Amino acid sequence: MSALARLVRHLWLDTADARRAVGAEAIRRLEARVRESERQHTGEICLCVEASLPMSYLWRHLKGAPIDVVVRERAVTLFGKLRVWDTELNNGVLIYLQLAERRVEVVADRAVARTVSDAAWERMIADVTPAFRANRYEEGLERTIDAVSAVLRSGFPATDANGTARPNQLPNRPVVR
Repeated sequence: MSALARLVRHLWLDTADARRAVGAEAIRRLEARVRESERQHTGEICLCVEASLPMSYLWRHLKGAPIDVVVRERAVTLFGKLRVWDTELNNGVLIYLQLAERRVEVVADRAVARTVSDAAWERMIADVTPAFRANRYEEGLERTIDAVSAVLRSGFPATDANGTARPNQLPNRPVVR
């Protein structure tokens, strides 16, 4: 894709486009899926759908940084801004959908990152990317939540035997920007 076409696409898309792409009903279903997932492990999942990259990130790409690196940098920034790093057990995971690029990134906190190899994350992303490329955003996000949930169940199983609900440290509702 040409730099001009990419720039126009990012300048064109806004939050309203992200809300249309995912939809209110899909947001509710995704929120419920995250809530159900978090009952099965001690991890926290945060979903973020962003329509386009801020100009400062696009500028880095126009200056020569590969777009995949720029999208990853944005995901890491949002990981901090959304306070995903601030969970008690350091086992928060951000699932970031960059709508203009139809790319998903998964950013895991320290405890999770120690249990999952970079290659495993890359395979997970490769498995779900076709849904995003085909504009099937809800399906792609569902599959990503399920894959992250499997990782969290394996490394951070729910341990509360008396059925007491653990505190929810991050909102389950997807953040749409």
